[in-house]
Amino acid sequence: MHHSADTYAGDYEMKIAGIQCAFSDNEVENLNNLEVYVREAAALGARVVLAPELFQGYYFCQHVNKENFSRAKSVEESESIKRFLDLSKELKLFLPVSFFEKSPQGYFNSLAVIDSGKLIDVYRKSHIPEGSGYEEREYFKEGDTGFKVYEVDGVQVGIGICWDQWFPELARCLRLKGAHVILYPTAIGSEPADGSMDTSEMWRKVMLGHSVANSVGVVASNRIGKEDEITFYGTSFIANQKGEVLVEKSRTQEGVFCVDLDVEAIKRHQKNWPFLKHRRPELYGDLVKARE
Repeated sequence: MHHSADTYAGDYEMKIAGIQCAFSDNEVENLNNLEVYVREAAALGARVVLAPELFQGYYFCQHVNKENFSRAKSVEESESIKRFLDLSKELKLFLPVSFFEKSPQGYFNSLAVIDSGKLIDVYRKSHIPEGSGYEEREYFKEGDTGFKVYEVDGVQVGIGICWDQWFPELARCLRLKGAHVILYPTAIGSEPADGSMDTSEMWRKVMLGHSVANSVGVVASNRIGKEDEITFYGTSFIANQKGEVLVEKSRTQEGVFCVDLDVEAIKRHQKNWPFLKHRRPELYGDLVKARE
């Protein structure tokens, strides 16, 4: 398999990498492939490495099938978490692991947050999509963990998962919690119900909007390739606090994409653009009204 790395260099502070690739429906094969990429990212000096959403196998949520619940694992049972814990310890990486979580509270689309060989936390995807090809509400409960920010060497890293990336409320809450950068592992592609629809530009623009409105960097790691009815469109990227795309992958490129993110510039930008200071929370009551 061809492995390629794209890097964007500058006078910066923290190196962050994403991975874009295709997946088989064989977890061991996928983990072996991802390990090569994670090691490549570490060799480039990355401290934070983001793999795509639900990388254990195919994106099973395209179809409703009870047998797919056998894919769910507890934190303790997950081979992916075990493997990434070891890799994270060896390479001293912040390495979030997306997985289908089986827990006493139910089934969730979750992210095990791992740093340097320690399992710090589990974030459960807050917003769950439904619709042709993306039948996640048939499998996952809405997350109950709230929004999380984690400190990595003085850098505040926020996380969301896929459908979360369309919601400005999550990005703003992460910024209010001090985020300098937001990570979004993703599985998105064509729309089985409408072959003429291509959401890749919308998908990118909404995240770049979060970046600008919150003065944060953004990392999105998507998959590529065709699985059943969906062709995943890649176009993964890393943007800075001005919504400028620093590095990106095409619709079909596999590999690592890496950038030296200038955290000092992010901090200065957040100070110079006082969006938080000029908020009017007393006017925002509509945001917390019950859902329709």
